[in-house]
Amino acid sequence: MRETTPQSICLLRLSALGDVTHVVPLVRTLRRAWPDVRLSWVIGKGEQKLLEGLDGVEFLVYDKKTGLGGMRALRRACHGRRFDILLQLQVAGRANLLSAFIPARRRVGYDKSRSKDLHGLFINERIPDRAGIHVLDAIGSFCEPLGLKQAEVTWDLPVPDSAREWARAQWPEDGLRTLAISPCSSHALRNWRAERYAAVADHVLERGWRVVMLGGRSALERDTTDAILATMRAEAPRGRVLDLVGKDTLKQLPALLERADLLMTPDSGPMHIANAMGTKVLGLHAASNPARSGPYSDRRYCVDRYDDAARRYLDKPASALRWGAKIEHEGVMDLVTVDDGIAAFERYCADHIGA
Repeated sequence: MRETTPQSICLLRLSALGDVTHVVPLVRTLRRAWPDVRLSWVIGKGEQKLLEGLDGVEFLVYDKKTGLGGMRALRRACHGRRFDILLQLQVAGRANLLSAFIPARRRVGYDKSRSKDLHGLFINERIPDRAGIHVLDAIGSFCEPLGLKQAEVTWDLPVPDSAREWARAQWPEDGLRTLAISPCSSHALRNWRAERYAAVADHVLERGWRVVMLGGRSALERDTTDAILATMRAEAPRGRVLDLVGKDTLKQLPALLERADLLMTPDSGPMHIANAMGTKVLGLHAASNPARSGPYSDRRYCVDRYDDAARRYLDKPASALRWGAKIEHEGVMDLVTVDDGIAAFERYCADHIGA
């Protein structure tokens, strides 16, 4: 039997871009069930920029750089309030400590198998313990202690018209299909070699596609993109290679990804944003398990070398590892070959445009 409708719910998930994207379907589930509930979300600074404008959500921004001072500021912002429910969606030590500054009667956290950093000390309820599920489904199960079920996964990310107009202006509607490449993860050991991206990009251009390079403003993203472009064949068709690295904002990125037909990327935030926008993903996986953290909706075009990595670096099959184990070893992404990338691209072509 469903419990009394709560008046206020606070969600705590600070980072990262991909993970906060996974939280949006939970927000939609809560809003469908309880249209009038007051939803607050304690979130990181950059992540708030991505999700600004999300319907019916009050964002309480915590900047990790502010440490304990920022935690005290959050407590002051919550002065006089006591949430009916806190959904503690992050198990890292900083997030656990931050949750102690949020007044709430019910404090729902992860099951014991997913807990770490003393997570259990900061909660008084747990989600069901289900092995072998995607990160998004684990987050979605936070509604179950509240008497709900996430039966429908809906994102509908808040993308302003101005962002879509900017994205439309970056390349013409000329009938060419577009491969976007976002080559860098925030975890450096998940990243692929520049020359391998270049080889796949050359193949894509030969197939008559456009290639658009995407990424943020970090030196790593700029240097990696420059290396890819420098390694691609000089005779690449003029106007069919576009470099937008460092030129978009977090509000414009979803609009760019929405325009692409396919995104090639390692396990990264753009992977999950593209999936949320309905764009297919050619994910490159060896350091992480795509069944747990790959594109949620469709993994047909992913390269999966996770089991090979487990056998090479840990001397056991992936099935013997703890669910969610990372294999972030030097050289692990070399298990993903150029032929793997081209084969994944050709699978997409066969499904969507014929041989």
